[in-house]
Amino acid sequence: MAKLYGGIEAGGTKFLCAAGAGPENIVAKTQFPTTTPAETLGKAIDFFRGVMRETPLAAIGIASFGPLDLDKDSPAYGTVTTTPKPGWADTNLVKIISGALNVPAALETDVNGAALGEQRWGAARGLDTFIYLTVGTGIGGGGMSNGQLMHGLTHPEMGHIFVPHDLKKDPFPGCCPFHRDCLEGLASGAAVAKRWGKPAELLPADHAAWKLETGYLAAGVANLILTLSPKRIILGGGVMKKAGLLEGVRVRVRELLNGYVNSPVITEKIDEYIVAPALGDMAGVLGAIALAQQ
Repeated sequence: MAKLYGGIEAGGTKFLCAAGAGPENIVAKTQFPTTTPAETLGKAIDFFRGVMRETPLAAIGIASFGPLDLDKDSPAYGTVTTTPKPGWADTNLVKIISGALNVPAALETDVNGAALGEQRWGAARGLDTFIYLTVGTGIGGGGMSNGQLMHGLTHPEMGHIFVPHDLKKDPFPGCCPFHRDCLEGLASGAAVAKRWGKPAELLPADHAAWKLETGYLAAGVANLILTLSPKRIILGGGVMKKAGLLEGVRVRVRELLNGYVNSPVITEKIDEYIVAPALGDMAGVLGAIALAQQ
């Protein structure tokens, strides 16, 4: 029997846990809201203990919201750091999960985790340099550069880049507690809800929100193309499920670049360049399983 691995997609809104070896071999999964660290991690531990009564786990991968301390030489390795998520700062995910289950645990950002899943089984197969950007409650970005998950001083924070903000057209000041009107502060699901008083999924297709959203996301994507030169950009997250939004971002990105990036992938085949995740809502937890396999 193939080895069994655990995966945790630790989101700011919900946790998704699964055990398996890949998309075609998921033997158990569960989902529950993200509340306090004790309650939420307790539910994850209970789930895996149930799995391990039948089959041992070789390792567990955790793809988590952040920011995170991913420096293995740091005494705080495995810890959620300066998160705006109440109660979660200084929570050491690796120590808690690994210690409770007595199995090795590895940690990555949620977006790098999703990127790893898409590279192994989804929309980035065969690519060594690409970006995965998720637009949900917050905005986060990660991916690979020359076959390696993106790391550096810490890890990428693509949701906190700055985009043009015309206060006459959009007087909303932004909702990021650190930067106000960064990309996340203007275009995340939380920003849409605070600006318009309703969550994104309740706004009709002809609402003014979507022109703003398209513009902000396209500006962010264009900046990432010009900075990192990825071979593909995958746009995931709950907000991106809005009908027509992905297509609108493609059109606006091409307008913003205005022929400067002279590649037929952008000028002629942008629908193959800016794409949705092939793994859908399972990208993060499958990426966590792929992380455990490493």
